[in-house]
Amino acid sequence: MTADDPRTTAALPVAPVGTVDLAVEGMTCASCVARVEKRLNRVPGARATVNLALESAHVEVVPAEDGSTPDVDALVAAVRAAGYDATVTGRRDLAEPVASSAPVAPSEPGERPGHAGAAHSTGARTALDHAGHGMPGTDPTEHALSGHSMAPGHEMDPDEDTSAPTDARGADLRRRLRVAAVLTVPVLLLSMVPAWQFRGWQWLVAALALPVATWAAWPFHRAAVRAARHGASTMDTLVSIGIVAATGWSLWALLLGGAGALGMTMEPTLWPAADDGMGTHMPELYFEVAAVVTTFLLAGRYAEHRSRRRAGDALRALLDLGAKDVALLVTGPDGRRAEQRVPVDRLRAGDEFSVRPGEKVATDGVVLSGTSAVDTSLLTGEPVPVDVGPGDEVTGATINTGGHLVVRATRVGDDTRLAQIGRLVAAAQTGKAPVQRLADRISAVFVPVVLVLAVGTLAVWLLTGGSAQAAFTAAVAVLIIACPCALGLATPTALLVGTGRGAQLGVLIKGPEILEQTRTVDSVVLDKTGTVTEGRMALVGVLVPGEADAAGAAADGEDPARTAAQREVLRYAGAVEALAEHPIARAVAEAAAGLAPEAAGVGGDGVGIGTDQVHEFRAEAGRGVSGVVRAAHAGVGLARRVLVGRPAWLAEQGVPADDDLAVRFAAAEADGATAVLVAWDGAARGVLVLRDPVKDGSRRAVEELRALGLRPVLLTGDNAGAARAVARAVGIAEEDVVAEVLPADKVDVVRRLQSEGRRVAMVGDGVNDAAALATADLGLAMGTGTDVAIEAADVTLVRGDLGSAPQAVRLSRRTLRVIQQNLFWAFAYNVAAIPLAALGLLNPMIAGAAMAFSSVLVVANSLRLRRFA
Repeated sequence: MTADDPRTTAALPVAPVGTVDLAVEGMTCASCVARVEKRLNRVPGARATVNLALESAHVEVVPAEDGSTPDVDALVAAVRAAGYDATVTGRRDLAEPVASSAPVAPSEPGERPGHAGAAHSTGARTALDHAGHGMPGTDPTEHALSGHSMAPGHEMDPDEDTSAPTDARGADLRRRLRVAAVLTVPVLLLSMVPAWQFRGWQWLVAALALPVATWAAWPFHRAAVRAARHGASTMDTLVSIGIVAATGWSLWALLLGGAGALGMTMEPTLWPAADDGMGTHMPELYFEVAAVVTTFLLAGRYAEHRSRRRAGDALRALLDLGAKDVALLVTGPDGRRAEQRVPVDRLRAGDEFSVRPGEKVATDGVVLSGTSAVDTSLLTGEPVPVDVGPGDEVTGATINTGGHLVVRATRVGDDTRLAQIGRLVAAAQTGKAPVQRLADRISAVFVPVVLVLAVGTLAVWLLTGGSAQAAFTAAVAVLIIACPCALGLATPTALLVGTGRGAQLGVLIKGPEILEQTRTVDSVVLDKTGTVTEGRMALVGVLVPGEADAAGAAADGEDPARTAAQREVLRYAGAVEALAEHPIARAVAEAAAGLAPEAAGVGGDGVGIGTDQVHEFRAEAGRGVSGVVRAAHAGVGLARRVLVGRPAWLAEQGVPADDDLAVRFAAAEADGATAVLVAWDGAARGVLVLRDPVKDGSRRAVEELRALGLRPVLLTGDNAGAARAVARAVGIAEEDVVAEVLPADKVDVVRRLQSEGRRVAMVGDGVNDAAALATADLGLAMGTGTDVAIEAADVTLVRGDLGSAPQAVRLSRRTLRVIQQNLFWAFAYNVAAIPLAALGLLNPMIAGAAMAFSSVLVVANSLRLRRFA
């Protein structure tokens, strides 16, 4: 982020000290969202973001002018003052650590550290709870996805809030829709087909339509009344007024206007403007309008409910990944260790547990014993299982595919990686993109404007000589067609589906504003070590005098068939380097594994007879290592003093390199590789060439970034030769390589590119990348990197694969495109339909069907993101 980036100034003028999450009951449209958000933001020290799709409010708590911070009761009271109800689903003090792996001492006897009784659930279940303080007896997943829970002592009526994507709301909507549909069909047929209008038909129609306009439509009426009590109006206000007006007009016509006369028939007009007030002397009945509009709106709301349930499937599946129980290893009174199957929320850091083949790893931990392959695809999207053994870290919710493992828990509950992923996804879905804030501002004044338009339509028709019936019809059509429900759902449903799909693919988008950033980015700065490359040294060549260079084949990832001389050089170097801790030493020792002679037996000292044994080991930091290597129990005369290190250091030891090896050593280092000389018996015997290998897929990732219109730049603190070699391997132009950059200077490189007018994305993984990630217009952190880098970035690539970077950009751009499509159709629908209705060219029944269809359309369009690959 740049210094003048709104994310660092206007958006966040004061750092929050905590967060509170609320489930908000009763919201049905964007104007509801705007009103609740406005009320919450009036509370001193509260910065609120309200989400219609999640039926929730996320409040950042900041110190007020007097230094105080708002309490939860004040926030709940603000929501209720807006005409809705609220329940706290999560609280979090940002000063608390979020990823501590240290055990916490119990505060009460018998209480497990890190768990406050039943208020805490598993890390997966509390991922969206932001602190694990969910209401007892409620499901935090449903809080997150529907925003509904029961306040203490409050029994919410089943018809409250028709838009909530919970099973109870779905059942209620389905029941009302079925009754309304059954009653509406005969009402519609009798009203629209004159041949079927028997004597007294209108009284039967009234009897059938009244339950639809009252009981079936009661959720709309109730929401409108609640809003009116607080001096506000919502989408339901428009719907309720339209239904009441159609029903009231029809009852007046039936009882007082003469339409109740037996034998009366009615010729309906599809286009109300066709009735100039001269063709009929009896007011028409509009019971079918009230019934059909109610049925259409209930059908649209039910379809919307089902779609929003599907929209949350990705996040719900993510939260359900965690194990439910675990085989905890406990020590009995007799000192024997045994397995005890317990709920996973009883685990604490430091506990040991076993994982059998096919079981899920219960929580994040370190393998103590056993080897296996772990399927991490549920979290990372990577299909290839990862081999693990003693000392390797494992992540909760991954699946043990092979052997038996014993694991020590390092992070539990809210601190696990799964819980952190859930929090990131929830934060992204709860926030708002700039395009949505525009829609919210419009929606805040939309309903009052529509009410004025409806009254104006009625007045203009009457003043220009139109019949009262035509004027009334046009006004009702304006009320019904203008409902801005599609506008309110356009952005949050796309965010819900897009970020949920990203989580499934291992791409975590931290905030909706990131979508806007990906659209404008034109350059991407790639950290080399750990991002483009593996971040570890690997042997790629063994050079011996008089023999062909083996580095070429090895550099491409192959294991060349080395000659006897090359194997001997590598064997002795590996024996000595096995005692060193340097990354180069580890790479040489790994490459030499298996070259030492097989043991012919075991000596009295426990050392295999004939195996390589190192004595007098000595290391000089940054220069080299030496040791006496001999075959164990084979006599001192076979010992060799082996030296591995820089040529200058070997020369100091009296071992100069011959001309051939010196030239090849210099050529390897000039090409960016790291090289060391190996010598014994007073002569140099070979050169070992090492590189940080390029990750599989990095070249393809760079090509995809170019295809997206991004210019890749390689940034590294390594020497220029190494940087150019990696750039050649992945297809980055040499002029776009910035090498030998100190960690503190990476920020300057990003700022220099920004000063040239570029919008810069940064991909990195280390602590030294954190500042550059935060400075860039878009920061992408490798999930395999440090916590500092992940925290500083806007997007986390869980797999640690550069190929996820173009995937993240594509997903962000696709989500933004869907949001824009939704907003276009929502705006275009209202802009085009309201004038038609006002001119009397839109029957209220058609208006109701079109309004219901618009909501389903934007949600269905958002669901296309579920197929993103």
